[in-house]
Amino acid sequence: MSDRDERLVGKRGRRGDLTRKVRGETRYTDDIKLPRMLHAKLVRCPHPHARITQVDATRVLADPNVVAVITGRDLPRRFGIIPWTPDEYPLALETARFVGDAVAAIAALDERSADEATRRLDITYEVLPHALSLDEAERKVEVGLGANRKDNVSKRVDLSFGDVDAALAASDVVLEGEYYFEGTAHAPIETHCAIAQYAGDGLLTVWSSTQVPHYLHRELSRVLAVSPARIRVIQPPVGGAFGGKSEPFALEFAAAKLAMVTGRPVKILYTREEEFYAHRGRHPMAMRYVVGATKDGSLTAVDAKTRIDGGAYSSFGLVTTYYSGQLLTLPSFAPNYRFSSVRYFTNKPPCGPKRGHGSVQPRFAFECMLDRIAEQIAMDPIELRRKNAVGADSTVNGFRVTSNGYLECLARVEEASGWKERRGKLGRGRGLGVASSAYISGTNYPIYPNEMPQSAVQLKVDRSGVVTVFNGASEIGQGTDTLMATLVADELGLDLGAVRVVSADSDLCPVDLGAYSSRGTFMNGNACIAAAREIRQKLVQAVAAKLEVAPRDVFVSRGFLCAVGKENEAVPVTEAIVLAESRFGTLGATGWYKSPPKLGGDYRGGTIGASPAYSFTAHVAEVTVDERTGVVEVVKVWCAHDCGKALCPTLVDGQIEGSVYMGIAEALLEEHVIDNRGLHRGPNLLDYRIPTSLDVPDIASILVESHDPEGPHGAKEAGEGPLHSSIPAVANAIYDAVGIRLDRLPFSPGRVLAALRAERPEARRTALGGT
Repeated sequence: MSDRDERLVGKRGRRGDLTRKVRGETRYTDDIKLPRMLHAKLVRCPHPHARITQVDATRVLADPNVVAVITGRDLPRRFGIIPWTPDEYPLALETARFVGDAVAAIAALDERSADEATRRLDITYEVLPHALSLDEAERKVEVGLGANRKDNVSKRVDLSFGDVDAALAASDVVLEGEYYFEGTAHAPIETHCAIAQYAGDGLLTVWSSTQVPHYLHRELSRVLAVSPARIRVIQPPVGGAFGGKSEPFALEFAAAKLAMVTGRPVKILYTREEEFYAHRGRHPMAMRYVVGATKDGSLTAVDAKTRIDGGAYSSFGLVTTYYSGQLLTLPSFAPNYRFSSVRYFTNKPPCGPKRGHGSVQPRFAFECMLDRIAEQIAMDPIELRRKNAVGADSTVNGFRVTSNGYLECLARVEEASGWKERRGKLGRGRGLGVASSAYISGTNYPIYPNEMPQSAVQLKVDRSGVVTVFNGASEIGQGTDTLMATLVADELGLDLGAVRVVSADSDLCPVDLGAYSSRGTFMNGNACIAAAREIRQKLVQAVAAKLEVAPRDVFVSRGFLCAVGKENEAVPVTEAIVLAESRFGTLGATGWYKSPPKLGGDYRGGTIGASPAYSFTAHVAEVTVDERTGVVEVVKVWCAHDCGKALCPTLVDGQIEGSVYMGIAEALLEEHVIDNRGLHRGPNLLDYRIPTSLDVPDIASILVESHDPEGPHGAKEAGEGPLHSSIPAVANAIYDAVGIRLDRLPFSPGRVLAALRAERPEARRTALGGT
């Protein structure tokens, strides 16, 4: 394009779906109403661990409003998002493994009748021993939740790089620390919902608020024993997911089976309480770190031991266990590293991926350790991170780094926050803290091994000038549809209003693997540009023929195609489309993306955590601490994020602000706690505390553009990376404010007061007016 000011890429603008959402025109899954539709509810186990000895539906089926009842015997095939660990039944077949495990489903004429019927289904249980904590899972091997039934181990990973023991022995400073990250929930505004319709011609259609329609399509086919050619999965707009909808759930299988049994459409909508028990939220982790350094601030070695509470089933747990160690080696790290991570099954709601999957917890621990190292050797924490920054080559565990804006991120937050002038000088009760992180731009390999593209796009060009993007990617609120429209309009010189996006419909769209691991911008963006450039080439050739110039002399501007030396004969894009269709026939194109081969280390598990590109982030947080009440307030957060290239800066700002919001929520408020009976402490949005708009701190979003050579126009991820280091930045700011190190999340008033008493008992009594 001749004039950069005419580019849509890199310009600020509104989301394409904003007006529809504000006007209430967006139709989510629960808004869909089909003729003769039944409503179903799941019957859930009331025990942490129990054998199902009998299910008697006699009383339920006597109700004229009840149409059908199914149990685990009707769905006897296991499923799981990771093909090596399929350990769940849609409805528990013989054994239920946590309070809330689904054991039956009831379809009725209306939702209330279905709900009332769940309390009349007669189920006999044999209560079994259970484990409800990491310590119990480690100690009570007789519970037998593991694959071999001899222990409760889900996955164990032990990896070592370099001579850690020798490096620690030669260090001038060696510090140890223990940290605990409590589990948290996704808490999306829209709970899970699924509708299934089984047509007379044998076509099964499932509408679901999923963020992985392709994987859902595969698992429905396998579990229901229905050809994938006879299944259609449609993902309507999703009202929040954050990783919590990135695998199949019981409701999708149950709705599908009930639709097949009854011949009528069936809807299942989770209540807020069910949402908390279905879970798949952030794993609780107990972490022990040993970190060595020299007096000049060079890190020498890191030794990490992590115990992970996985809940009742595997979910993404195999990946989580690797991520807890593999994703720590950027952006500042040591040349010697060893980690041992063990994921345990417990009789709690299963954990899974939440924004920043598997690496938010260790990032909290490690960045707090770096602050302690800096204090021990009297070095500025930002300077320590600069000194140990990993370059744009590869990591200690063999991950390729193609672009790296980390040092600029540090410099930008340092300057914006007034770090040098203000840190340690704000007076007692107010402080600044820094932390940094890195994250993947999509996983390098698909969840199930195959050599096919990981993302694909099809374009249909109408002679009216409208271009339709058929895109398999999942729009879950992050702005993927807007991004695709922007990329196509930018390449073809169209206005955004001339580009339509149809996404996440298995009958209409090519395969994309889903909205997880921050893969959308990088992978889907590359696929979209490839398709758009194929169309662009045809437009250029057609216009070159009309103007009698070489194709290389034709360029695209906003609304027109022009030729060098013939600027006064510009051809409107709509006319160029007609010329191209006349010359080449009906216009259409496909684009696809597949990550480069052989990324990652040459060892078992070396590909888990490998990515075509990594984003980088630095946070500075400013907090106040009330020493009388223990209340921590985050006043402001500066977040500099290296997104490669901000294709849609407004969307990137939104992702940064949303990530910081979630990080602050986990730092100060959120706890997904299961008591000693297996019950959630507060499965509602009153007791499970998340910030309201009034609680959000001032957030300064700073965009750093390092231009990745393989990203679409140089872009990388921005959806998850900006969360990680917000949490340790708050922890380190609390230390700067009042001199206490907090090693357990969240930083509740009670924990703050306890730490203050332990650190300064005499001063604490004085502050409270004691003697």
